[in-house]
Amino acid sequence: SMRVRSIQIEPSLLAANDKEMLQDLLVAAVNDALRRAQDLFTQEMSKLSPFGAINIPGLFGGRE
Repeated sequence: SMRVRSIQIEPSLLAANDKEMLQDLLVAAVNDALRRAQDLFTQEMSKLSPFGAINIPGLFGGRE
């Protein structure tokens, strides 16, 4: 699956009270980027197929 489950940050790099929020923001940002990349891939692949978008569940990682 193309999904980020967690991100670990070295505690010495930031204030302790910001660590969890930063980790959550990073996970959300990476997952959004993966979703956008997958959408673009699907769009481009549909241009190659005379039948439009090919929807094969799980192809190239798919979504959960």
